Amino acid sequence: MGKVLPLLLLVMMALHLVRPIGLPGLRRRGDVWKIAVAAIAAMMVTVLIRP
Repeated sequence: MGKVLPLLLLVMMALHLVRPIGLPGLRRRGDVWKIAVAAIAAMMVTVLIRP
């Protein structure tokens, strides 16, 4: 499961570059950085939760 999240986020970023997702805050191709920030935040939370 730990390797699925980064792979899923990379695929999501690549797809967003081709065709924007259309979610609030992700309507332009230049918003890929927001997905990267969310990925970093998710990984930080994962590290903090683990014992």
